[in-house]
Amino acid sequence: MSGPRSAVAFLTPLGGAADPCPSALAWFPAVGAAMGALLGLLWWSTEHIWPATVSAAIVVGADLALTGLLHIDGLVDTADGLLPHLDRDRRLAVMREPSVGAFGIASGGIVLLARFAALQSVRPSILLLVGIWCGSRAVMAVTPSLVRYARADTGGLATGFLSDVRTAPGVIAAVTGTAGLLSATMLWHPLGGAVAAASGLIAAALVIWFAVRRIGGFTGDVLGAAGLTFETVALVVAAAKW
Repeated sequence: MSGPRSAVAFLTPLGGAADPCPSALAWFPAVGAAMGALLGLLWWSTEHIWPATVSAAIVVGADLALTGLLHIDGLVDTADGLLPHLDRDRRLAVMREPSVGAFGIASGGIVLLARFAALQSVRPSILLLVGIWCGSRAVMAVTPSLVRYARADTGGLATGFLSDVRTAPGVIAAVTGTAGLLSATMLWHPLGGAVAAASGLIAAALVIWFAVRRIGGFTGDVLGAAGLTFETVALVVAAAKW
């Protein structure tokens, strides 16, 4: 059971310490779906007690707590490293620094604001969050099978997920993640769910592509940034007047 425990420990503050392992990648979509279900239940229940704006703020905050701020930290670090005009080595160094720059602050603020605005504009749906959170973790799991690790020479947070046999967990994550993403979002709304899912995938792919152009591959921070971008874009598209 090292795979499930490693996935939970990496994606949340729960489950105690566990070393990352390649088999954990296959469990990422399931952990994401469970996180989405918890947040969706919180969303649905709190909107029966408070106005939609308060409920949305609670869900945004709960998501930050449930992820241990890991993904928003990855987004902020990625923005600080990839957006300024720097050479590759300096970009990677900046992404490891604990300080936050203007690019990170602006990117983090925009993402949090967009998530809040989208959640307070949509009728609460557990299915919607299950699908989106499942899909975002699938992107994080599949990327190591397709993209070079930018810190292969020096090591980093995602090193433990790498091995010569990591393709199989990536394929499992791709199949289960796609199934979970499309089935849940399209049950929420056939057209709106499909467009939201596709938009999230495109946005995450663009983040990965940009990282490959700037630093030659992905890092743990880039995985977090891609997943958070996926969720945010999908939520914003889902908030359209379908």
